[in-house]
Amino acid sequence: MVRLENVLASWKTIRQDTAQAVEDLPPGELDFKPTPDLDSFRQIAVHILNAGNGLSGMLLDGEENLSGPEFRERMKKHYSILPADADGAAIAAELRSALEPRITGLAQQTPAWYEQIVTRVDGQKVTRLEMLQFIKEHELTHRSQLFMYLRLKGVVPATTRRRLALQARR
Repeated sequence: MVRLENVLASWKTIRQDTAQAVEDLPPGELDFKPTPDLDSFRQIAVHILNAGNGLSGMLLDGEENLSGPEFRERMKKHYSILPADADGAAIAAELRSALEPRITGLAQQTPAWYEQIVTRVDGQKVTRLEMLQFIKEHELTHRSQLFMYLRLKGVVPATTRRRLALQARR
């Protein structure tokens, strides 16, 4: 059985590490792209923010269809408002602050609400709890991209630093 409190706690941890990755990137590198055809670090970080806000916001609004050609437009009402040239500190702060009201709202939902079926972005029918897991996994995937970019810049991600610190204490 998957417990809601663990899903929400895990998402908070993932988000904290996402925000930390943004703070750890060397100054002036937010527009870094490993190759011209990839998204920049900034674009990925803002995508994480807006996808998390948009998809969870739609869930909390009671929407049942999170797919179709118009779903991206419906998500926009939940996006954070950041200037296109926002610095790392502003993006990291928004990543942290935007999640708290979502977590609070999601924690207040009933088990019956989480059992309801919704249509995911790819058309698959899932429960609201499975959709929440999807949102978290989506962020985890893109956080991994940010970690790869950090590595390319010679920065060790926070998760690895924590693991190394634990190993050093043993």
